[in-house]
Amino acid sequence: MPNIKSAKKRVLISKARSEANKANKSELKTVIKKARAEGADAAVIKTAVVTVDKAAGKGLIHKNKAARLKSQLAKKANATA
Repeated sequence: MPNIKSAKKRVLISKARSEANKANKSELKTVIKKARAEGADAAVIKTAVVTVDKAAGKGLIHKNKAARLKSQLAKKANATA
């Protein structure tokens, strides 16, 4: 544990942010998994695309990964339609 007050604060902030990022990434994975599931309708896929966009905007995932995921989801949506 650090001795300097600002360093103590950084440790607390870092822990809080990492927990928030972990929760957000877990939620993102769940949404994508539901969209990829057999029998997923267009509304679920659209929600997944919006969630991926928000995650990329917040820096949770890389923009290229977001583009790849959106492309895969669109491909699935077009195949079922």
